[in-house]
Formats: sequence, C-alpha cells, structure tokens
Amino acid sequence: MRYIEQKKMKTFLAHIAIVVHDYDEAITFYTQRLPFELVEDTPLSATKRWVLVRPKGSEGACLLLAKAANDEQRSRVGNQTGGRVFLFLHTDNFERDYEGLIAQQIKIVREPTVESYGKVAVFADLYGNLWDLIEPRK
Repeated sequence: MRYIEQKKMKTFLAHIAIVVHDYDEAITFYTQRLPFELVEDTPLSATKRWVLVRPKGSEGACLLLAKAANDEQRSRVGNQTGGRVFLFLHTDNFERDYEGLIAQQIKIVREPTVESYGKVAVFADLYGNLWDLIEPRK
C-alpha cells in the first residue's frame, strides 16, 4: 500500500490471457453464447492472432484468447487455475444473466446462492474453466 501511495501511478489491468484450443470456436462461444463482443481479431502470423473479447458495454479488461501452441499449453486449456474459479463476471441483473446462461445451455456448476457479498452462481465455459456470475450486494 505504501508503494502505491508514494507513486500515484495510473495503472490498470488491460487483458487476461485465457488459453484456448481454437480461436474461432472460442470467439463463437464468447460472442454468441455469452454476452461478449469481439474487440479485436488481428492476424500476427500464419498461426497466431491477437484476439480480444469483453462483456458487451464494458470498458474494463478484455480476455485475450490465446491459442495453445504446444503440449504444455494444451494441457492447461480448461484448467488454468487447478479447478478453482478463474474469472468473476459482475452483473447488474443476476436473474437476466443467469437465465441467459440457461437459455444458451451453459453448464451450471453451482446453482445460485445468496452470500454476504451478493448473489452468485458458478458456470463453466466451453473448455471447463470456472466462472462466478455475481450480482454484488449494494
């Protein structure tokens, strides 16, 4: 805390890399089954692209969809955090977004509960990474 107080730097989290098997199937999942938008899809080489997605209407950090390039990276697809919840998607309307997950046949891992911090449910993405859908308590 002392370092931040002394420096008063303007820093922010811009992107979070998530390892995927295939760019196009990941783009399709996030933009058609989850309420995300494609921010950028730039070819970098014959096999590598810079692909960013983020929740529609958000100005926060983007997910960088990073295609696994070797066996070690492929082994991490869907389990980047050893089975723990990996990402936390905040919403201003839990019921709307939870029903959206159900309508898109997204795998619900833990049914909705009300916790001290808000309403939460756990879902899995197309590769099995775990997400919290949270409507924070006001």
